[in-house]
Amino acid sequence: MDKVITCFNKCPDASVHLICFPWAGGGSIHYARWAKTLNSSIEVYSVRLPGREGRAKEPFFLNMQEIIDEIIGVLLPHLREKPFALFGHSFGAMTCFAFAEHVKKVYNLEPIHMFLSGASAPYSEARLQAPRRSHMSDQEFLVWVTSIGGTPPEILANAELAKLFLPALKADLCVVDNYRCSRPSTPFLSCPVSCFDGKEDAPHDLQAWKDMTSGDFTVQMLPGSHFYLKEAANEKYLLDHITKHLETAEMDYL
Repeated sequence: MDKVITCFNKCPDASVHLICFPWAGGGSIHYARWAKTLNSSIEVYSVRLPGREGRAKEPFFLNMQEIIDEIIGVLLPHLREKPFALFGHSFGAMTCFAFAEHVKKVYNLEPIHMFLSGASAPYSEARLQAPRRSHMSDQEFLVWVTSIGGTPPEILANAELAKLFLPALKADLCVVDNYRCSRPSTPFLSCPVSCFDGKEDAPHDLQAWKDMTSGDFTVQMLPGSHFYLKEAANEKYLLDHITKHLETAEMDYL
């Protein structure tokens, strides 16, 4: 499990697991350190995909199903053991959806809350009409990555560092470009879904996420662009929101 999941603070007495999925090209450390802020009733499991961090020599996954199969392969016993919630930003939000859809369909398990950020629902027209980023030339790709922010400029300005960073990003965006799913005809979840986005980011169809749940649905816009969640004030807001809702969900679950 330690190869696939980073957990900085193991809490065997935690009442809920918060499973966090990385953005495209991202590793596991950003979310893993949330464990230092969240209380011990929430154990943070941060997903580490191949081709980055301690898995740098492993080949990238080529499609969403490979990602879901591996994560479920290591997490299924934990999903059955206690309640779980999901968080994902951008590519991570799509992975959240694919994961939730699969565990509900195959194992009849569902999260107690989903927190989705910075992405249109994968079945929305906004997503289906979006440009295919993985087909860009390296130069076009660098211009786009620079425009959305979130990547230290010294990495993008250094050709050698960029060569280390860009392949993981392109591989994940290739998964995004090729991932297709059907709009739910009826909601397959009953848990609450909280959506977030940066006010200055490119518009996303957040409302379309409502189609997957019969539970409460909220959208909140925070200051900033695509990587608004890296800003300290926004991160605090997110973690406070997550804590409040998971503590409430724990009481309902019990």
